[in-house]
Amino acid sequence: MICLSIFKDAVITYIYPTVTVFSKKGRREITKNRQSWGLSFCIEGQITYTHNGKTFVSHRENAVLLPKGATYSISGDKEGVFPVINFECEKLTADTLVIFPLSNTKSYIKDYKKLSNLFLFDNKKLQQFSLLYSIIERLDFEQSKNPLSYIINYIENNISNNGLTNEILAEKMNISEVYLRKLFLSNLGSTPKQYILELRIKKAQKLLVDSNYTVTKISEKCGFSSPYHFCRAFKSKTGLTPTEYAKINKIYQI
Repeated sequence: MICLSIFKDAVITYIYPTVTVFSKKGRREITKNRQSWGLSFCIEGQITYTHNGKTFVSHRENAVLLPKGATYSISGDKEGVFPVINFECEKLTADTLVIFPLSNTKSYIKDYKKLSNLFLFDNKKLQQFSLLYSIIERLDFEQSKNPLSYIINYIENNISNNGLTNEILAEKMNISEVYLRKLFLSNLGSTPKQYILELRIKKAQKLLVDSNYTVTKISEKCGFSSPYHFCRAFKSKTGLTPTEYAKINKIYQI
């Protein structure tokens, strides 16, 4: 497996003052044509980004790269705090959101606080750039060494495929199914099957609220083997049928 670095030729040209976002549960926003690149971390809580029909879950165990110019929606799953570093960068090769699994979240939050403190002094520009380059270098290294980074991106890009089995995923990573399961449990606290189901339910919730697709079409787009399987899994996870969920949460525009 080869992971090509998206930061290979990146050149940071400007860093904006850091911001810390407090996200409430149930929050719903749309960011249109994002004005800069962004790196979002999580101290606590969980939010889901949806971009080009794909979902990206942000929680304490990962960081999220937010591309400049991207339009995406944000849903607050759990109340929490999300530190964000906004910056300008040339030659950064990413046209969609990118998830970076973290091995040590505390170290990144510590560096974020250091970067925030550097903005208190006008003569600390070099230290700001040095620290952000260090953060990006570590993220890049973690992505390249963590076999899950590849398979998570593969799952997100193929979530509509109802044939995402452990056998296929393990084959993609050139590892055994036993080791695949162990990787998911130790890093994400869930099995591959549970992880995929959670992504599918979240995507279905988004489509039920923001689209006019039928239940059958949503079932197909989210990778369920049949509408019956979709409805049964959805109710088991949310306590509501897809139709009931849409009726309660859908925002009708006049």
